[in-house]
Amino acid sequence: MQLSKSDYLMFLKHPAWLWLKKNKKYLLPPPDAALQALFDAGNEYERYAEQLFRQSVSLGFNNFSEYKSLPRRTAAALADGAETIFQGRFEHGRTTCIIDVLQRIDGGNFDLYEIKASTSVKADHIPDLAFQAIVLEGAGISIRKTGIVHVNRDYVRQGEIDIRQISTVEDVTERVAERKATTDGEISEALAVMDQPDMPDLSPRYVSSGNMDEWMEIYSNVRGKLSPYSIYNLAGIKPQQIARFEDAGIASIDMIPDDDDLTERQARQVAVTKSKRLLVDREPIQAFLSGLSYPLYFLDYETFSDVIPSFDGLRPYQQVPFQYSLHVIFEPGAPVEHHEYLHTESSNPVGPLLSRLREDIGDKGSVIVWYAPFEKGRNQEMALISPEQAPFLNELNDRVVDLMVPFKSGWVVDMDFLGSASIKKVLPVLVPELSYDGLSIANGEVAQRAWMDTFIRGKPQVDVDVVFDDLRKYCNLDTMAMVRIFEKLLTI
Repeated sequence: MQLSKSDYLMFLKHPAWLWLKKNKKYLLPPPDAALQALFDAGNEYERYAEQLFRQSVSLGFNNFSEYKSLPRRTAAALADGAETIFQGRFEHGRTTCIIDVLQRIDGGNFDLYEIKASTSVKADHIPDLAFQAIVLEGAGISIRKTGIVHVNRDYVRQGEIDIRQISTVEDVTERVAERKATTDGEISEALAVMDQPDMPDLSPRYVSSGNMDEWMEIYSNVRGKLSPYSIYNLAGIKPQQIARFEDAGIASIDMIPDDDDLTERQARQVAVTKSKRLLVDREPIQAFLSGLSYPLYFLDYETFSDVIPSFDGLRPYQQVPFQYSLHVIFEPGAPVEHHEYLHTESSNPVGPLLSRLREDIGDKGSVIVWYAPFEKGRNQEMALISPEQAPFLNELNDRVVDLMVPFKSGWVVDMDFLGSASIKKVLPVLVPELSYDGLSIANGEVAQRAWMDTFIRGKPQVDVDVVFDDLRKYCNLDTMAMVRIFEKLLTI
């Protein structure tokens, strides 16, 4: 078995991750909507960024046969004097990598570039390039410089995409050189893990920063479904905490000592798990509810975001609303009314959406959202896109109230929130009759992907009307969920 660049990076996340890929790949879950969106963004940006390089030969592969022949085709391109090679493959011993860009500087020296759809150089980009440099140098390629080509987050589209303005090239030669000795040792460790007959320790104590959620899905696939009250479901748990708990024989949240070194959120979760009852602080809840002003407008946006801005005035990865749901209660005890907007054209949705929102939302009353920084941030950005709507959007933000506050602040805590203030955790506990289960679109990432496939990428679903209906059902449920949670707070 060979160790590829992606294998090596998997090893850095958790040694058992690599072993599973090589020995029991069926236990690794397929990419979810969020991860697939990252892959799509990377592929899309790479096509643009390659335009920065002159006189190129693009290699790559579409099937296993082409993958196997890629080192030979890469060597042939170099022998023919290719100035720049995209997607070439190199081998050294049992290691192999596919490079993004290899640019000839003179007869014997090359610059190596990695294209990343991120908006900055990330920590894991350096070992990525260090691995490539080791493989290429082992294969006889002299590397003069290494660099990262990434997205310029401040670029604003006006007309055709300016590839030089949307891209930033950072020289990371020194950082890569400093990392190579460590990477060399890690390669030896990864090869040993890959070859060993038994699976390495699966404990999340060994997972690298930022990969806990993804690893826990794999862990559950291997070990079986976890108890909701396992220590691994302690909110914001760190690998160091896991190691401490495992070494002490602490397996469940209710076994954690009260005087343990915990964050405030973790301490609340431990307390409520031990009490096994809903914990309520009524006084601040009463003050929160008393501060609301009728009519009450429960608002939720669905947004799209792309690495290459789709329309003029947009930045890379800017979250742009294409849909809203609005439930309205005009006075205490009044029936709930519903308004909505879904943009159904391949055009910038901001103008039409705001025109409809101005009609639906009125100029008085509290605008209730879940996690205010998101909706308020979208309003601020839309004010820049449509300056004539800025006064309306600024006034709207002044009226925003965050319904997450009672839960984030710990005024209402249940053990089955699992330390979270997410509406997806709160709703099943307080309003079990409402559920996202069974919806074709059950989260924002899937909603974004469905809309973009239909209107941005030109890959419409079999039945576009079904997509529209699914989007409306999902967004409608988000605001109805807020209404029902608000009603529950009133009873509390």
